[in-house]
Amino acid sequence: MALDAHRHFWRYTDAEFGWIADDCLRRDFLPGDCAGMDPCVAVEARQTVEETRQLLAFAARHDFIRGVVGWLPIAAPDFPRTLDAFLAPGATRAAGDTLVGLRHVVQDEPDDDFILRPDFLRGVRHLLSRGLTYDVLVFERHLPNVLTFVDALPDDARLVLDHLGKPKEFMSWAKLVRELARRANVRCKISGLVTEVGKTDAESLRPYLETALDAFGADRLMFGSDWPVVTAHLPYAGWKAIVKSFTAALSASEREKIMSANAAAFYGLPA
Repeated sequence: MALDAHRHFWRYTDAEFGWIADDCLRRDFLPGDCAGMDPCVAVEARQTVEETRQLLAFAARHDFIRGVVGWLPIAAPDFPRTLDAFLAPGATRAAGDTLVGLRHVVQDEPDDDFILRPDFLRGVRHLLSRGLTYDVLVFERHLPNVLTFVDALPDDARLVLDHLGKPKEFMSWAKLVRELARRANVRCKISGLVTEVGKTDAESLRPYLETALDAFGADRLMFGSDWPVVTAHLPYAGWKAIVKSFTAALSASEREKIMSANAAAFYGLPA
């Protein structure tokens, strides 16, 4: 069994999910649609506090949702107070056992330097100090700023790069990802690749997976599906099969790390 480090749920509306381009994704995707799938970490798909509460409510009702990476207004002046309310004893299953991290959709910010804004960095430092993780969601063009972002945070900051940094041009992406992997506190999710590359065959995806493995090693990679987004190209089982096939040559312990143990350790979840 795997632990899917990146799964979304949503109640679809045109207004709130304008980023969805594929008709097959323009509907509700809820925990009840996950029969036969692995346990997961639920990740925000719209930047509202309501979304975070909804994901926590899903996790309270469905044990297979092991943790939640939500959204809160990290750059806001009152962010510490907002976060404290979620982490307070008695809050909806949020006191560290379910709300495991936060994410901001940096890739959609009009300012490419958003991730380096002092107010945003201050908020990220605060969430890290409260024991949460931070998921980095950017396009390849943002990776140079991600390097500066990581270097501005404590050396033990718990950070993970979503979707392999959304590669666009292989050579430039590979160089940047290798540089980022030199920061020992950064992990990387093997997720979102078929969406970004536009290929679904294992051989086309192999150079990206090989680069990620060579850069981060088996100790810092984690399997993620990006379900349901991935289903515009492959079913959940199809993407999982590609990753398992790629890791087949590794040792049993390395395969276990990539498919489940690394995500569990990073997010502080039961193995």
